[in-house]
Amino acid sequence: MPEGHTIHRLARCQRADLQGRVVTTSSPQGTGDAPVRASLAAARAAQELDGRRLERIDAYGKHLLQRYEGDLTLHVHLGLFGRFVRRPHPDATPPRPTCRLRVDAGDVAWDLSGAVASTLLEPPEEDALLARLGPDPLRADADPARFTAALVRRRISIAAALMDQSVLAGVGNVYRAESLFAVGLDPFTPARDLTPDEVTELWDVLTAQLRDGERAGKIVTVPADEAGGVPRSKLRGRDRVQVYRRDTCRRCGGPVRQQPLTGRTLWWCPACQPARSSES
Repeated sequence: MPEGHTIHRLARCQRADLQGRVVTTSSPQGTGDAPVRASLAAARAAQELDGRRLERIDAYGKHLLQRYEGDLTLHVHLGLFGRFVRRPHPDATPPRPTCRLRVDAGDVAWDLSGAVASTLLEPPEEDALLARLGPDPLRADADPARFTAALVRRRISIAAALMDQSVLAGVGNVYRAESLFAVGLDPFTPARDLTPDEVTELWDVLTAQLRDGERAGKIVTVPADEAGGVPRSKLRGRDRVQVYRRDTCRRCGGPVRQQPLTGRTLWWCPACQPARSSES
């Protein structure tokens, strides 16, 4: 599932192409034979938004929000299989039948497919959505105090807490593993047992990692001084991460352990992220 850095990068790119412009919207999948429920919602959105000005595009965690004139917001959540594709010559590239929604500005279009949500929200619905989310480290209005307050109330492990979007918006499985590794935290430490310094460090690490991912368009969590002389931009595959989906820790060479947690596989290095003693 795309994590927050991907959604913020999409929002930035779409602002350059679409923001402030009158767009044409269509939904080939939603008007095809036996459309699924999600594509029906996209078809209704396309009908309502067609010919309107796209006034603003925002990202919040894993949610993309396209705000149109008339106080209408298109809410997109990509889920596991959703993706946006930029079409620089839309006239020469008709949308595929699987395209759930096309937003076309004439000289460029963006095609959405496979998303779990592509629905219109009224202002109260948008407010309710955002109220359920924790702070997003990539947003200028992010308040790390909300992150701290959410952790001190939770007995669950910090690894479980990081996957709770009401605690922190935008973090997924890769950044969970890589941020906990960077801070040296045992992932099974109860969230409320983290020290204030550890919470601050975790917030700062996550913010830096997400920003790097947004700029690069991919997740690279290996520090420059641990890249073996290879520029971070040139790292490929699992060499870009420390523990996620690795058999051995990139830093110490020891075995990486894995375990299902919160519906996803957790990865960690027990040597670099030692369990806390009962006295600590």
